[in-house]
Amino acid sequence: MVMKEYRPVKEGKVREIYDIGDSLIMTATDRISAFDVILKNKVTDKGAILTQMSRFWFDFTKDILPNHMISTDTADMPEFFRTERFDGNSMKCQKLNMLPVECIVRGYITGSGWASYQKDGTVCGISLPEGLQESEKLPEPIYTPSTKAEIGDHDENVSYERTVEILEKQFPGRGEEYAAKLRDYTIALYKKCADYAYGRGIIIADTKFEFGLDEEGNVILGDEMLTPDSSRFWPLEGYEPGKSQPSYDKQFVRDWLKANPDSDYLLPDEVIEKTVEKYKEAFALLTGKEFR
Repeated sequence: MVMKEYRPVKEGKVREIYDIGDSLIMTATDRISAFDVILKNKVTDKGAILTQMSRFWFDFTKDILPNHMISTDTADMPEFFRTERFDGNSMKCQKLNMLPVECIVRGYITGSGWASYQKDGTVCGISLPEGLQESEKLPEPIYTPSTKAEIGDHDENVSYERTVEILEKQFPGRGEEYAAKLRDYTIALYKKCADYAYGRGIIIADTKFEFGLDEEGNVILGDEMLTPDSSRFWPLEGYEPGKSQPSYDKQFVRDWLKANPDSDYLLPDEVIEKTVEKYKEAFALLTGKEFR
């Protein structure tokens, strides 16, 4: 019997999606992106770390809402995926109708949010109290959604009201319902996970979630979840508002690229090694297990 071969039906900056009929296989590659550009390097083990971290969070938050994860064991996948290439970095997932909104939540003021606040006291159009310092914890997490961009394009920040319009156009009569659920689930997920991470020595400054609908129209959590690629992780030890913070995420890569504008998106080996080290350290702190 000839083994069936599969090709990705969709490729993102980091992930490859395979359609296996009744479900999908989502593979996190070792590619890394920054500023919406795929870098020329690969980061060894990065894909597996992202997948295993997402698995941890999906299990941790399934009491808030269902998620798309079925299995991360290649034994539960077609034979084509039972190879070293897919081992550890692949997830069998429920098929969803993905919603066209990136659900961003910010618990601390940093990055583009800090730059915006310095200009006019707002972040994505949301007015914040006067006198906040860089990296300071916000009184309450804020929801700042964006549209999803194609590779090479930039995501566009949009208001909550605009998400209602976007979803209403796609789902007449249900736009406001879905927009409210995305906002409320995003805040609930962030609060639970940020509290947990704080107790493990990590501050989750901000993150993003993506959601889809199942065949019955229920909102389901999809994509990845609270990985160093989709979040800003800061060490709690040494945290001090009023300055930028060291991080466990790819901010380290972004900072190097900013300092080396002529790099042509090629990282030196020591930056790659430091990035892997940071990802593994975050994984161990959050899950309580060393990465294999």
